[in-house]
Amino acid sequence: MSESVHLRSPRVDAPGLAQRIAEGGRTVIALSGGVDSAVVAALAFEGLGLDAVAVTLRGPSVAKAEVDRAVRVAREIGIDHRVLEVDPLERAEYRANPTNRCYFCRSVEAGRLLAFGREWGALQYLDGIHTDDLSDDRPGVQAMNEAGFRHPLAESGWTKADVRQAARSRGLSNSDQPSDACLASRVAHGYVIDAPLLARIEAAEKILLDLGFRRVRVRVRGDGARIEVDPVEVARLSAPPLGTEIIASVAALGFGTVVIDPLGYGRRPALAGSIR
Repeated sequence: MSESVHLRSPRVDAPGLAQRIAEGGRTVIALSGGVDSAVVAALAFEGLGLDAVAVTLRGPSVAKAEVDRAVRVAREIGIDHRVLEVDPLERAEYRANPTNRCYFCRSVEAGRLLAFGREWGALQYLDGIHTDDLSDDRPGVQAMNEAGFRHPLAESGWTKADVRQAARSRGLSNSDQPSDACLASRVAHGYVIDAPLLARIEAAEKILLDLGFRRVRVRVRGDGARIEVDPVEVARLSAPPLGTEIIASVAALGFGTVVIDPLGYGRRPALAGSIR
């Protein structure tokens, strides 16, 4: 667990947390399309109104669907929302895809948010990290800590279950959205990342999402791709002719070999450090 995160009692108190956020003054919230940062944005808006702004970063590592989801949920909350461009590929360390790749990505993203916040007059910066995120090594958390971001959910002892409940009580459309991660997380560590590869991964996953699969990962090692869906959906994915058609469609994007993982998402270690 990061030394800079001090956990309170795990009693969930949304009004109290909204008030603590408000005490920090004008606030920038890093808003992805996920439920965690959406709840932080909602709490910040409840406490601060127009003195809270949600910022979504758009770039080659972020799927368009995730940006679209962030736009939708910000509208549901009512919070001021900005979408800014960012490109972590500008960092050679990120392109090299080491085991701490997320540190370099988050460093670039945090820098973009801080630059916006200075112009806007922000007094604090928040993200959606909660206690469940602190159970393993997260170099991205280190980068956000170094940039001065606060983690109000983690500080207040909120778990993922607490976050989802808060989102449901507020009627947020992403309350049950599966956790996601940047497109680069699909690439096994040590294999170079570039914009065309990330675009191919996004296109491959969109094929499956458009067919109604709820959680999709197209994991990449070299020119090979491994398709993962939730275990309960593996049978549907694998059944002919659908499975054969999907493999052909993904291969047509430029992958040399394409296989369907028979175990499904979360049932085996990700490729050499790829996450979530």
